[in-house]
Amino acid sequence: MKAFLRWIGFEKQSKYVRDYYYTENMRSSIYMSIVIIVLEVWMMIRMTRTILERNDLGRFMYYFEKYYFNYIILLANGIIMLVFAVKYIRGKVSSRFIGSLIQWVFAIVCICFGIKISLNDYEKGEQILTFLTMTLFSLGLLTWKPYSAFLLSSVSYLYFYYRMNELVAFNTGQKGVTLATHINFFIMWISTMLVCLTKYNNIRIQALKDENLVQVNTYLSKISVEDELTGIHNMVYFRTEAEKLLSYVTTDRENIIFLFLDIENFKSYNEKYGFHEGDGLLIKFAHMIDEAFKGSLVSRYSDDHFVVLTSIEGAKNKVGELSGEVKKLQKEVHLELKCGAYKPQGNESDISLACDRARFACNSIKKHYDRTIRLYDKKLEDQFQLKQYIVNNIDTAIENGYIKVFYQPIVRTSDGCICGLEALARWQDPNYGLLSPGIFIEILEEYRQIYKLDKCIIEAVCRDYRDAVDNKKAFAPASINFSRLDFELCDIVGFLCETVEKYNVPKNFIDVEVTESALTDQQDFLPNAIKNLREFGFKVWLDDFGSGYSSLNVLKDYHFDVLKIDMKFLSGFKNNDKTRPILENIVGLAKQLSMMALTEGVETEEQFDFLGAIGCERAQGYLFSKPVPIGSLRESIAAGELKIAEEFIAK
Repeated sequence: MKAFLRWIGFEKQSKYVRDYYYTENMRSSIYMSIVIIVLEVWMMIRMTRTILERNDLGRFMYYFEKYYFNYIILLANGIIMLVFAVKYIRGKVSSRFIGSLIQWVFAIVCICFGIKISLNDYEKGEQILTFLTMTLFSLGLLTWKPYSAFLLSSVSYLYFYYRMNELVAFNTGQKGVTLATHINFFIMWISTMLVCLTKYNNIRIQALKDENLVQVNTYLSKISVEDELTGIHNMVYFRTEAEKLLSYVTTDRENIIFLFLDIENFKSYNEKYGFHEGDGLLIKFAHMIDEAFKGSLVSRYSDDHFVVLTSIEGAKNKVGELSGEVKKLQKEVHLELKCGAYKPQGNESDISLACDRARFACNSIKKHYDRTIRLYDKKLEDQFQLKQYIVNNIDTAIENGYIKVFYQPIVRTSDGCICGLEALARWQDPNYGLLSPGIFIEILEEYRQIYKLDKCIIEAVCRDYRDAVDNKKAFAPASINFSRLDFELCDIVGFLCETVEKYNVPKNFIDVEVTESALTDQQDFLPNAIKNLREFGFKVWLDDFGSGYSSLNVLKDYHFDVLKIDMKFLSGFKNNDKTRPILENIVGLAKQLSMMALTEGVETEEQFDFLGAIGCERAQGYLFSKPVPIGSLRESIAAGELKIAEEFIAK
């Protein structure tokens, strides 16, 4: 039923579809009115020539009343319709009511003209082509809703039929229409209605297609500049508009500043209350920023990060007010607003760089609960330059051999002999000197470049093993730290297998350390990767046990060969009575789970003796050696400062 009502025009249409019909009619009206004007001018010229040729000027009033008057009325309507339609298409008039009224009048005048002229022709024994032409013009070229077309066509056909039925046929002298005319007339009406229905529905289908396309384009345009979650602008819009703003000569560059806003502990909020609640908080916060910095450029950078380009004046106070509002949004999870600020210097126009510097300033005060805002300064500039240097030069450092492997020995508590080595990366840079892992590893992880470093370390350790074996030097099994991103960004397991095969390294000489924090992200690929490593013959260690929040869950869900106890457990060894029983229980738990226990951070003989007493098989720390190059380690062994287990001495 709905389909039928829609087919005949009884449906609620969107504004776009109504406008589409109206515009199509205005275009058709232009073509139709031009044809009408040309025809009527031609008819008037033809009629005038006929009168002059017959020298029949004395009957001019008769011709005027019978023909000219009709021609002039139709011509005038055609001109009015043409003028209005052209103005509408050009956007100079917009009144739909007036346009529809002119269109209706124009159509009715055309049909009336067709009836009048065709009745005159029929009386003289001629055809009724004028009526048919005008009906098709009015109902075929213009688009009417089917019920309107039905009304117009039915009234015009019935009236014309009624008038024809009163006339006497010129050729037969018979009054009224014949049976053939009955049939033909009905067929003509049906044909006219079918034309109207077909055109209406074709236009409707096209209008709906175009409307859908417009909606899709509108949506795409919207999401290209609008953040899908919060509804405020995204970074595409921010960068474009910020570049424009900085390029304007009227912009007071001394009074503008980039702000980077971050909600600290938002990840914990998400974990406790779920993503739905987290998204709700982000939406509220986004609109709070938008309201606080009304008239400024405000965009969502990513996750719970937002950027603002605003005036320096009053910016600090607004950030302070926002910080208070954020605290009102918190529940059991403590939330803090952190803000980094960067003031562009001179003619700087790199928006991405400005945002990065503001972000760097923001990150520098994380976990500093006494600070809400930090301006990017010379000290941060030096740190930022180093960060950019590390990211931009990691490939060069690997190629040129600036990445070195330092080894820290792991000893057995039973005899104090070296039974293993931890391979640690150091960056010997020609410009910055020796860079420690604390400087560059976090940066490489942030920029997802850490896998390059870890692959380099794998290669270097295997190469050192091969060099030791070939030259009959001592070498203990080495453990290599893997980042969670290694498993995500490359086939690190496959690379490890290829490299040990390339250098002919026994798999029991390479162990893999995975930090506890890497396993708390619940990545699907990590369990399979760890399982594959063990199946290929590599031992897998759980590094930094006790440094995170999910230690026992990790032990439940994964199987490890070595449990490496975080050095923090030994930090209060002398003064904290809880340290010893906790360590004793962890070591006991490791044994129950068929894991070897290793404690790092050992600095005193007392700590070492205690670990041996509670059954912790291995220890690592500065008591034995800090991380050193392989050559320095061998010198310490040769000097008797360190002793390597008998089984690892070259024969």
